[in-house]
Amino acid sequence: MGCQLTNNHKTNNKTNMYNSKITGLGYYVPENVVTNDDLAQFMETSDEWIQERTGIKERRWIDPTSDDSTSVMGAKAAKIAIERAGLTKDDIDFIVFATLSPELYFPGGGVQVQDLLDMPTIGALDVRNQCSGFIYAMSVADQFIKTGMYKNVLVIGSENHSGGLDRSTRGRGVTVIFGDGAGAAVLSRSEEEGKGILSSHLHSEGKHAKELVLEGPSTGHWVPEILKKNDPTDVSYYPHMNGQFVFKHAVVRFSEAIIEGLQANGLQKEDIDMLIPHQANLRIAQFIQKKFQLPDDKVYNNIMKYGNTTAASVIIALTEAWEKGKIKDGDLVVLAAFGSGFTWGSVVIRW
Repeated sequence: MGCQLTNNHKTNNKTNMYNSKITGLGYYVPENVVTNDDLAQFMETSDEWIQERTGIKERRWIDPTSDDSTSVMGAKAAKIAIERAGLTKDDIDFIVFATLSPELYFPGGGVQVQDLLDMPTIGALDVRNQCSGFIYAMSVADQFIKTGMYKNVLVIGSENHSGGLDRSTRGRGVTVIFGDGAGAAVLSRSEEEGKGILSSHLHSEGKHAKELVLEGPSTGHWVPEILKKNDPTDVSYYPHMNGQFVFKHAVVRFSEAIIEGLQANGLQKEDIDMLIPHQANLRIAQFIQKKFQLPDDKVYNNIMKYGNTTAASVIIALTEAWEKGKIKDGDLVVLAAFGSGFTWGSVVIRW
């Protein structure tokens, strides 16, 4: 083939804007189920305590003896999404990979998925926006398709939290929340007006970065310092979260992002057929549902089964909702997320 380019990988110079439509969805979660009672075996907690504060009953954690990793799970989810889109790996023009937990500090998971799926030498971009990572990744993919640069973009959200959590009582406020898993969507070019992604809306507020953060390892606390210190009591390697502060901001920003998306498209809350919120905490989702006066069948939550899978959360929930027939042709679907950064956003889709 030499340096010859296929048509799929040429930039389209048309001035008209295309629409991007979800043509395939898939998700993968590890087989290893960790219940709240399981956690109570190695930290001071209980099923009642965890459910009351988070709504979580169980989560999936990678079995250390398995081959699963952030990129491997992403590749498994991607295979399903590509097949459901009626495409092959060679039809994908670009990869956008969202995660906060790559198995390598660098390079990121996008290039690893490209290799795992034996794809052509297409571009791969990593998005580091934590809980809102998939929303940001969808927005990026949407722009590539709308401008005509690419025809089919693979968007992945994947997380391996379990390998980096403090499993002692000291860390229970964070550790009980997070789970492992991956989801993927194929966005494809469409010329059907009024269908697909109608708009996306992204925001950040960095002054609150330290309220939900993992400070080390980082270039401010880097390899020489880590080796010199070697302190088993150093908690900077574990996630820190100011839970109440995050909750208060989340319910405000979730609402703003949803309202912004509706207003941008001349829609009302009554037009929403399915809201897929980031699965951060069931209490947040219930607060938003009540505020927008949405019935149970118009909001999809699965945090009870999987915990908070961060960048994988929205896409796993979206895929499950679609698989269960809760999303139909013509439905208005709103995706919304809030998380570390702080970053937040929404995507409005006409299915």
